[in-house]
Amino acid sequence: MDRLTARQLFDDIHERMALRWVAGMRGEMRVLEYGSTPARRPSLVGYLNVIYPNKIQIVGTEELSYLDSLDSRQRWEVIHKAAATQPVAFIVTKDQAIPADLREVAEETDTPLWISAKRGHELLTWMQYHLARTMAPRLTLHGVLLEVFSIGVLITGEAGSGKSELALELISRGHRLVADDAPEFTLIAPDVIDGACPELLQDLLEVRGLGVLNVREMFGHTSVKTSKYLRLVIHLKPMRDGENVDAITRLTGDVGHREIFDVNMPMITLPVAPGRNLAVLVEAAVRSHMLKSKGIDPAQSFMDRQAHQMRRLPPW
Repeated sequence: MDRLTARQLFDDIHERMALRWVAGMRGEMRVLEYGSTPARRPSLVGYLNVIYPNKIQIVGTEELSYLDSLDSRQRWEVIHKAAATQPVAFIVTKDQAIPADLREVAEETDTPLWISAKRGHELLTWMQYHLARTMAPRLTLHGVLLEVFSIGVLITGEAGSGKSELALELISRGHRLVADDAPEFTLIAPDVIDGACPELLQDLLEVRGLGVLNVREMFGHTSVKTSKYLRLVIHLKPMRDGENVDAITRLTGDVGHREIFDVNMPMITLPVAPGRNLAVLVEAAVRSHMLKSKGIDPAQSFMDRQAHQMRRLPPW
């Protein structure tokens, strides 16, 4: 979701943040948009700021004290200037008494005015987290997302390459399904991609010849997972007759990267052919990836060992 109205945001968070809507009800359609603050400042949410006005302005104890320190004209100018920037909402913290002039300006300008029992830093940190996840870029990819040995693995390939059958075999071996066919991915940090299942497809796996299966009902509640960070892509590629594999690929495997949200995600390509046990190969690929992430590379160790042996040979 790349945009939220004030009403949608309030409905999402009012219970968690103990919010009450006290003024500016006519501003419920004000919109908070992803990418609407391209510069470093302002941010989507922050403390009251009229120089770099945040989209959601938190009014805490210090901000109210600052307003009280101003003379009547300066105070009027600051409050009206803050409202003139069209914030999505003002939030007063700790159930403090709302100044009459702030309430009046909120009503005049149709600016939502909320009050919370929470402290300012609680509101700020939680709302930053909530908005980062809610409004983060989203992408749907074709494939099956699973949790294999505790890491998120996306299995991709051409239609009919056996992705769902492979997923079913992995689930029967104790791994967990996140999403089949159309997993949704969210960039929640510069290099962290979270994968989840659309509500319509929750717990379902479609296998040719069997139709749609409910994995939770068949294998139990531990066989599914609501979301998982993506760490590895495994691409299934049909093995062609007469296709040659170069020597380096024989040693290191067909390892590369797939760019998702400008993040280079490790990708391993597995050739598909009759008689190959793909479930075992996927498990081995995941274990190998986990070892490499710890700095253990068997192919490099073999090449180093070979180079050492060659250096020991006597010169011709």
